[in-house]
Amino acid sequence: MGAEYYSAAVQGPHEYFELGPYTLDSGDTLPAARLAYRTLGRLNAAKDNAVLVPHMYSGTSASMQMLIGEGRALDPSRYFLILPDQFGSGLSSSPSNTPAPFDRGHFPAVTIADDVRAQHRLVTERFGITALHAVLGWSMGGQQTYEWAVRHPEMVLRAGVFAATARTPVQNQLQLDVQCELLRSDPAFADGFYTDSDDVDLGLSRHAMAWAATSTSYRFFRDEVWRRIGFAGAEEFTLGFTRSHFRPMDPNNLLRQAAKWRAADVSLCTGGDMEAALGRITAEFFVFAFGDDLLFPAEDHERDAAMIRDARLRVIDGPLGHFTMYGLTPEDAAAIDEALAEVLKS
Repeated sequence: MGAEYYSAAVQGPHEYFELGPYTLDSGDTLPAARLAYRTLGRLNAAKDNAVLVPHMYSGTSASMQMLIGEGRALDPSRYFLILPDQFGSGLSSSPSNTPAPFDRGHFPAVTIADDVRAQHRLVTERFGITALHAVLGWSMGGQQTYEWAVRHPEMVLRAGVFAATARTPVQNQLQLDVQCELLRSDPAFADGFYTDSDDVDLGLSRHAMAWAATSTSYRFFRDEVWRRIGFAGAEEFTLGFTRSHFRPMDPNNLLRQAAKWRAADVSLCTGGDMEAALGRITAEFFVFAFGDDLLFPAEDHERDAAMIRDARLRVIDGPLGHFTMYGLTPEDAAAIDEALAEVLKS
């Protein structure tokens, strides 16, 4: 599917904020960087109802619309919702849409800080917003939420992090290494210089299989929870959910996002001192861990929350592990909406 997957026909309408020459943390400069985004709702006259919702690994701004709706916590009739696309998403500047000399496998490394600096420009320059009612993020979106709260404490009034940590744990890094190696293992990957992403079908399928194993939980498979969400078997879940999710994507985009996730560390802005970094946070801060999450265990969230002034830690139990955020069961959907409401009303 390749380029078609990242088109407006598939992703829905979105806009672009032109960043111009944009120097990354790597030292490389993208000559004409752009940040894709979409908004829902209306910014009020006081400009105090804006909520930023960055997305997760392999997602786009369209993905986060699963959390939004009339009568829900993220209600566009009440809030001005800004959904930015991270670098490497396929909509913002990415390996799949950037011309030479930074096309395909030549695309430079990007960081969470690169994303947040661009988002800050969008929020302040495009919309003239000086404070965000809240920043809410899951997984890599949660890493961006940490970065926002540390780098711009004066702007972030409330923050909710779901299944993410302030620094990527070593075990998590190793899981990412395996998943990315599976993607590269396809001979058609050609060191990132394949002609068409469809040619890397084997690598994408292997990558998806690893995600099926690590993004749910032992309980999910042991108790056959896949039946409750419409699948006849574990293999059907792997093919029908994870493989169908990853199959249309561009492998280079996924690898750049994964490398960004692997290197995420909010303490880089304080010389590696995590207590100093998290001590900068002044927002009403909520940390939500998912029970049985094999990627971001609750213990890691506890350590982060202990370093944040008055942080509130919640554990949302459920068998879907890291995939709890998708709200695939009625219980998960209700728990996520309740958690979002708690942050927004704090």
